[in-house]
Amino acid sequence: MRKRSFASIAQLAQRNPLTISPWVLLWATVGIVCGLFAACYWLVLEAIIHQLEAFTGLSLLLVMPLAGLFVGLVIYFLGNPGEIGLLVDNIHFQGGRLNARENPSMILASLASISAGGSAGPEAPLVQVTGSFGTWVADRLQLQGEQLRSLSIAAMAAGFTALFGAPLGGAIFALEILHHEYVLEYYEAILPAIVSSCASYIVFVIITKLEIGPTWEFPQYRLDNIDDFAMAILYGVLGAVAGWIFIFIFRICDRFFADLPAPIYVRTALAGLGLGILAMFFPLTRYYGHHELNLIISSNLGAIALFSLAAAKMLAISITVTGSWRGGIIIPLFFTGACIGKAVALSIPSFEPVLAMICTMAALNAAVTRTPISTTLLMAKLTVISPFTPVLFASLVGFFLAPKVPFIASQLKLQREIEAD
Repeated sequence: MRKRSFASIAQLAQRNPLTISPWVLLWATVGIVCGLFAACYWLVLEAIIHQLEAFTGLSLLLVMPLAGLFVGLVIYFLGNPGEIGLLVDNIHFQGGRLNARENPSMILASLASISAGGSAGPEAPLVQVTGSFGTWVADRLQLQGEQLRSLSIAAMAAGFTALFGAPLGGAIFALEILHHEYVLEYYEAILPAIVSSCASYIVFVIITKLEIGPTWEFPQYRLDNIDDFAMAILYGVLGAVAGWIFIFIFRICDRFFADLPAPIYVRTALAGLGLGILAMFFPLTRYYGHHELNLIISSNLGAIALFSLAAAKMLAISITVTGSWRGGIIIPLFFTGACIGKAVALSIPSFEPVLAMICTMAALNAAVTRTPISTTLLMAKLTVISPFTPVLFASLVGFFLAPKVPFIASQLKLQREIEAD
């Protein structure tokens, strides 16, 4: 007797009087597997960080270049896993097919990059590896077209959600990150992404035993005045300006490393040296900001110190990414925005510091990654600030005042389509 294909099972399910179908079970299963991988990755990452964070001061000038050398050798021998731009490009122009062949390189390189203290977080490797798993499952089931793309996006969302703990925000992010102005195009993938994200989140929390409350302990903020919306717009402008400055610094660093006539392992080692020097003078620039942001919230640093730290963090993020270390920039951007927002609030005592920090965080990330909706949803979960409407205003302002050419070049899908015609 021939084994029934997934399509034939789906046809039989049409007799089911309920809305639930085998597709829902497939999305949830993909989410569960992605949550398992994300939890294992997180536990390994935390264990390595616990060992390497003990190195401080002058020892960083040895430890971080060595980590960079390791990252470069991994990429040199196992292949270049690419950046988020390649992933976006594949969703647009490869039918949603994400290649899993470079996953070993991505896993090893990102673990070394993040645990040694690079200013990039684990969201990028999680999204890439889990997304490629979605493609692998789709190939096994002989799915094509929108079904394949939707499953890849659903798996991407599952990987992103596991880290941030926001199923709805993670699902929308997986769709928003693919574009620079249309926000959502592959709307068919919304429900698969949400179901997969929910399943991934539950598995991740159970295994890692992480708290399900807010990630960052901001004081509570109450929306009592309509003027707060005007302030949110102002902070949106501030975040957009910070986004322009960050992109400018990033382009300079990118040009420097691109023009460097040396093998990749030399570039990654040199990047490690630069990160080590920055971490000596600005210790909070080391690592991606997940734990360090709470220190900013509770610190007594002055405005000048916070502005200086924000500038140093922008440089650290740029060196990390352009120096071919692996990781994502979302949490580092949140950290940078928090420094800028608090510095402005300290400079003008009448400003509400919590609103200033959260709105600037959201606007900066929205300006760089072009994800205003998911950024707002993420901030609502990560900070548990219930009146998040002002945050949405700031995110939209940051989004609309961002450079016309997106930071992630492959989001500019229209240009590629014009060139193909």
